[in-house]
Amino acid sequence: MHVAGLARWTGRAAAIAGCVALAGLATPAFAQDPPGNNGTVKIDDVAFDDHPNNEPHVGCVFQVDFYGYDEGEDLSAHVTFTSQPPTPTGPSIVLLEDDVFIGEDDNSGGGSQAGLDASETYTLDFGDIEPHPNQGFHVKLTINAEGSQGADTKHKVFWVEQCVTPTPTPTPTPTETPSTKPTPTPTPTTAKPTPSHTPEATPTPTESTKTPAPVPTAVPGGSDAAAGGSGAGLVGLVLAGGAVAGTAAIARRRFLHDS
Repeated sequence: MHVAGLARWTGRAAAIAGCVALAGLATPAFAQDPPGNNGTVKIDDVAFDDHPNNEPHVGCVFQVDFYGYDEGEDLSAHVTFTSQPPTPTGPSIVLLEDDVFIGEDDNSGGGSQAGLDASETYTLDFGDIEPHPNQGFHVKLTINAEGSQGADTKHKVFWVEQCVTPTPTPTPTPTETPSTKPTPTPTPTTAKPTPSHTPEATPTPTESTKTPAPVPTAVPGGSDAAAGGSGAGLVGLVLAGGAVAGTAAIARRRFLHDS
């Protein structure tokens, strides 16, 4: 009886030890990817960092950080941004959809900086939606993470400032510079030389400057020839020569005076 009871007790102890050993071997595997909706998301404003702090008011450009998701080559998170009242006041509008790979490593580190799996930067287009005068645009983020066991959805609601489009600087219109026509070079003309003295005018002969008729030197013969014709002829010759000389002198003085 005692031997049989001891054997049964020994067998039970061995079975329990075996179960504990198996549980110990399996625990690390479950610890790496525990069942459930693992992981968390944070909204990050500039300047961007890896700290797992959530910022519910961000500028026009912001980031979504993913922490503590399970490991897997084909694990991605489907990201959806929708508008939320009061912007717009009507139904919500899908603003953007995206897929982000989150399976780079296991979920160790959880929601700490060491557990960062991915970061994505976004700029949303709100179209004709009117922003809130003080807060901007109200946005809802929905994350559907592959690999989660059970529910795989996470949400974040936050405010985004309106993007300010810089006013373009107008391009100055170039002013056309009028083309300068070349000034024609005047053709030099050869001026006729001005005479330095006035040419002398040729004197017009007058009656007094005309050549006198020749005075006959011969005395015609007649009744006086015998009585002294030779003397009369000599006197006439002298008178004729004096007349010619006087006429020539008068003509010379008039010529010099006119010149």
